[in-house]
Amino acid sequence: MRLVTESIVNEKELWEEKGFIMPGYDTVKLHENTKAAPAWIHFGCGNIFRGYIACLADELIKSGEMEGGIIAADSFDTETIEKIYVPFDDLVLLVGLRAQGDKYLRVIGSIGGAVCAKGDGVAKLKEYAVKDSLQMISFTITEKGYAVRDMNGGVFPFVAEDIAKGPEGELNSAMSIITAMLLERYKANAAPIAMVSMDNCSQNGSKLRESVMFIAEKWHENGFVDDGFMAYIGDESKVSFPWSMIDKITPRPDMSVCEELTNMGIEDMQPVKTNRGTFIAPFVNAEMPQYLVIEDNFPNGRPPLEKAGVYMTDRETVDRAEKMKVMTCLNPLHTALAVFGCLLGKTKISEEMNDADLKELVYRLGYKEGLPVVIDPGIIRPEDFLDEVLTQRLPNPYLPDTPQRIATDTSQKLAIRFGETIKAYEKKGGTDSLVLIPMVIAAWIRYLTGFNDEGAPMELSDDPMMDELKAIVKSEWFKNKEPMDKSAVEKLLKNEKLFGTDLVKAGLADKITADLEAMLSGEGMVRKILHEKLA
Repeated sequence: MRLVTESIVNEKELWEEKGFIMPGYDTVKLHENTKAAPAWIHFGCGNIFRGYIACLADELIKSGEMEGGIIAADSFDTETIEKIYVPFDDLVLLVGLRAQGDKYLRVIGSIGGAVCAKGDGVAKLKEYAVKDSLQMISFTITEKGYAVRDMNGGVFPFVAEDIAKGPEGELNSAMSIITAMLLERYKANAAPIAMVSMDNCSQNGSKLRESVMFIAEKWHENGFVDDGFMAYIGDESKVSFPWSMIDKITPRPDMSVCEELTNMGIEDMQPVKTNRGTFIAPFVNAEMPQYLVIEDNFPNGRPPLEKAGVYMTDRETVDRAEKMKVMTCLNPLHTALAVFGCLLGKTKISEEMNDADLKELVYRLGYKEGLPVVIDPGIIRPEDFLDEVLTQRLPNPYLPDTPQRIATDTSQKLAIRFGETIKAYEKKGGTDSLVLIPMVIAAWIRYLTGFNDEGAPMELSDDPMMDELKAIVKSEWFKNKEPMDKSAVEKLLKNEKLFGTDLVKAGLADKITADLEAMLSGEGMVRKILHEKLA
């Protein structure tokens, strides 16, 4: 058995005997329909797309609600398409990992084509972009995929190149490519379209819009685009940027899952690591709980996503759902477990939930410091969501999620995951009652020294700001017990772009530096401080 069209057609009964839910439609015909009348393009070919968004489309195609599939595009890591999409006929094998130990097995056939957004691939995407049938372009490119400026406000060099080259040049960034696609659509017919960020970041639609408008404005200044184009993309009745909230944990492919699939007789399931550092496999292992809330603003129509379990609502409700998750009920807990897990030598999130201190940390972080300022979205009860996170999702021993994965790009996450809560406390009367949030921030700075709590060197997860951060936080503070540079730390804590607020003005600098100094003072001190704060 192989995950290819020939096998799922000719050996369909064998797949079903193994427990797989099959597409139930002609995937070859689907590819033809998708390319003839594309309705949905998606940027970002990773696991959250394959294991969740593509599955939603699969449901709608099976029920006759969609005739075509999704065109997948990737500008960051085109190797994923070359190694995981093309050899497997764009099929995905989903393995849902239930907390009880049994698995949900499904072959997803809804991806109707995959395009590397480089060279000829960009030309192909521009062809699709002018089609009247196109209703939306969606994104899961991570928060850094929208960034056009660095921490200091300077334009990234690769973005500056795109601005100088103009829309006809060989473009580097996803933001430039999609702006060029919108330009083609404007020139062809100025048909309406929805640009839907489905990334795990607050007010994601605004982030996407700001970046697109930035590129467009610079091209306008350089004479590459006209006033009409600026009016077109500035008119939300023509080009909308709805907000969304997404939640489903889709960790790196796990070797135990790979071995189980291989033992079932499915060939070529081995994961790969691309040159860009992406861990990906023909299968996606994922948790079962999932949430997607989208602002219902689609000027050219949309698939009936609500029939696949998506909450379609207004912007305010999306914002509230996102804030509930990102600021309180999941993401801060994840970051706390990521930072402390790396420092304490943990390799699985579920393992951390068996550690009394770490379990108590996330329970208190959620219930004591988060819920008092939680925002209730109305459609999901925050207490129920938090209960599910703490009692079912984080402790799931069959979900191979790691603190090292979650620690990736932490600098891009702190402002939302902790900064917004800190600001809410400031508005309520002050941050005096906060103990755990400042300790987590101190632990993150301690993490940046590159040594775990036992004093052994540890590999730091990828982060776009790592070079800037390592220039401030010195490994010698721990390794050689050199005095911590308090002025450098204070300057870091004042960085509103990094933390979402000035932590010195917020009254947290003393707590953070005291915890940090203690954690730097010797081996075992991270554990000691953690335990003491929870006593």
